[in-house]
Amino acid sequence: MHIGFLGLGNMGAPMARNLLKAGHSLTVFDLSASAVAGLVEAGAQAADSPALLASADVEVIITMLPAAAHVKGVYLGEDGLLAHVRAGVRLIDSSTIDPHSAREVAKAAAAHGNPMLDAPVSGGTGGAAAGTLTFMVGGEAADFAYAQPILAAMGKNIVHCGGAGNGQVAKVANNMLLGISMIGVAEAMALGVALGMDASVLAGVINTSSGRCWSSDTYNPFPGVMDNVPAARGYSGGFGADLMLKDLGLATEAARQAKQPVLLGAAAQQLYQSFSQQGHGALDFSAIINLYRAEHE
Repeated sequence: MHIGFLGLGNMGAPMARNLLKAGHSLTVFDLSASAVAGLVEAGAQAADSPALLASADVEVIITMLPAAAHVKGVYLGEDGLLAHVRAGVRLIDSSTIDPHSAREVAKAAAAHGNPMLDAPVSGGTGGAAAGTLTFMVGGEAADFAYAQPILAAMGKNIVHCGGAGNGQVAKVANNMLLGISMIGVAEAMALGVALGMDASVLAGVINTSSGRCWSSDTYNPFPGVMDNVPAARGYSGGFGADLMLKDLGLATEAARQAKQPVLLGAAAQQLYQSFSQQGHGALDFSAIINLYRAEHE
């Protein structure tokens, strides 16, 4: 299948490479010339603009962009995809944006004759490289069925979440919970150690008791408790605190539009906002534990 892929950042580039490995033909675009060159070296063709990518003889276009403003610009802009793509080409946006924006773009695409799915991902850069991402997909069931084999080249868990925008709903709800749970584990671990307990012993108790969660047993934020997690390497790599802050912002904005209270989500957003303001936004989001540990170092 001939696929257009727009957005070759830390997530998009390995996703595109996995499509090539699966035997698909790829035409790619990114503002970074070096990112495009890397994909061309792997076997893709380059387009000089989103308009030229849309004008190519592609059957599907996949986008992976930083924020809603970029998605709207790329799809709805004067020289964007919808201004140039032929009717019938299927569109998949794997960016993480708010559900309202996803539904707005999908409605415009449908009016143009282009079925569209929102398909944000979970699994990070490691999952993108390994092809083990989880895709949370919103859109029509028939369009999901068509896209599933394509997404399977990049992920292993592909879930239809319902109509347009529901992939983004699943993503923001899940990541809001992740941010809240990481803060909870950080508070508990910091408290236990401050009270004189060994961090590894405490983690072992939590992970065999009712406090157990992914943030405690797979991604523990306390240094020395686990190998092969960001806490073991100075909180480098992983999922950046600023990215978590972005997702929490999406969740609280979506909650505002729905008039749905998210008290802990809002508190988590403020904690990550404070952490970022202190200059730590590039660290992994588990480094939030340092808000609680500084006085005990």
